[in-house]
Amino acid sequence: MSDINVEEIVRRVLENLNGDTQVKPSKGIPKTARVAMLTDKERFEIKEFPIPALGDGDILVKVEGCGVCGTDAHEYKRDPFNLIPLVLGHEGSGEIVALGKNVKTDSAGKSLKIGDKVVTCMIFKDNPDILMYDLNRQNVGGADVYGLLPDDGIHLNGWFADYLVIRKGSSVFNVSDLDLISRLLIEPCAVLIHAVERAKSTGILRFNSRVVVQGCGPIGLICIAVLRTMGVENIVAVDGEESRLAFAKRMGADKTVNFKEHKGIDALAAAVHSACGGKPCDFAFQCTGAAVAHSNVYKFIRAGGGLCELGFFVNGGEASINPHFDICAKELTVVGSWVYTLRDYATTFDFIRRAKAIGLPLETLVTHTFPLEKIDEALKVNLSMQGIKIAVINK
Repeated sequence: MSDINVEEIVRRVLENLNGDTQVKPSKGIPKTARVAMLTDKERFEIKEFPIPALGDGDILVKVEGCGVCGTDAHEYKRDPFNLIPLVLGHEGSGEIVALGKNVKTDSAGKSLKIGDKVVTCMIFKDNPDILMYDLNRQNVGGADVYGLLPDDGIHLNGWFADYLVIRKGSSVFNVSDLDLISRLLIEPCAVLIHAVERAKSTGILRFNSRVVVQGCGPIGLICIAVLRTMGVENIVAVDGEESRLAFAKRMGADKTVNFKEHKGIDALAAAVHSACGGKPCDFAFQCTGAAVAHSNVYKFIRAGGGLCELGFFVNGGEASINPHFDICAKELTVVGSWVYTLRDYATTFDFIRRAKAIGLPLETLVTHTFPLEKIDEALKVNLSMQGIKIAVINK
């Protein structure tokens, strides 16, 4: 045994004996960090704040990037959650550069160290005793999320920044085996893992089901990819943009229907039935936030079929249906899906690995990237629907 090995062993033993020793931070951490602060509707300001001293249960992350979510767009345009001023961004990932002395593992029991790549999920500030496998029906609505926190004295509360302080009581996952783009897709993919699990609870969704996915934005496209990794092959995508329908094919859709080519719901329903082999579908996923889309989707589904509605994260208005014809007479099973649970988040990592293994090009969903100082442009591109998934990337 060399002198170097002996010194290393002694160092590790001493660190384990001294429980008060904080893990040394990475070199080169600046004293301040930039954030993109939403200070008013449709107005970001790049501000600079001191990087605070870490608490014993805190983690400092150098942000590598963050996806732009529809929720960010809603907050940017309308502030429906009354959170301004705040730092947005909840689809982010980055590298650990400093750890509080009590931080040893992530929320799944995987070890954490400086240099690991991580993502966050929920902050259980009001119920810190909830563990990952205790969560059944409790979704993210019962917790806080980085990127949707009001500004406070720390300021580094969202992923649209140079650094993020992950506080004690937060859920955090070590995802060092995934590339950056894959890590930025984890949060939206978790939404669809949850939705498909809700759909499976009906007992209707099976390998040979004829499935319709209505809406081919990022959520609908990922929905198709999740279904395809499960082995579902009879997938019909419905949207009004040919470019998005082309993406749907790449994600695993068998056939597509452009609703702009059919006048009226009867004609559209006939086209969807034709794409499903001449019959209504067994199950449908409604992935748009348009009330009229919810009204229409019932016409696509067979008697005894199922529907998962996941397009309305925020209030999108009233939808008109006929409960007798649309639900009761057909004996449909309808489930709602809203965000995800912590367990769904962990499952998502395996979905991403599986999707890659069967050749689904998830990374192509990120069509536009912008630096932090151009975040206004990133939000405007998102709102204009010029691309699929928009991301802010720190160089």
